Amino acid sequence: MAGEPSFIELGVPDADRAGRFYSGLFGWPVEAMGGGGIAHTGSMDIGIHGDDRAALLEVFFSVDDLEASMARVTELGGAVAGEVNDAGDFGRWVECDDDQGVRFGLRQAR
Repeated sequence: MAGEPSFIELGVPDADRAGRFYSGLFGWPVEAMGGGGIAHTGSMDIGIHGDDRAALLEVFFSVDDLEASMARVTELGGAVAGEVNDAGDFGRWVECDDDQGVRFGLRQAR
């Protein structure tokens, strides 16, 4: 469904440390993946990546049409903050900023 949160990205300085912390706090199993990992929460996966000094927690929202949604972001005073990425089974995604500069992501699933 469009607008539903579909993925969370957690950027931290140390991905292994974050995996241990959240696994210990919530009991989430964390699957190691290329310098980071995926925490399986039961309802939504959280991607954990390291070497991120911004310490960013970013929510990705489902959309049916990525290009139309990107156009709507700019119509409403926001901005598309990066390039469209194609991540295989994950789908296509892009980072955006709302009209106050708050970062979020749009994701069109496969």
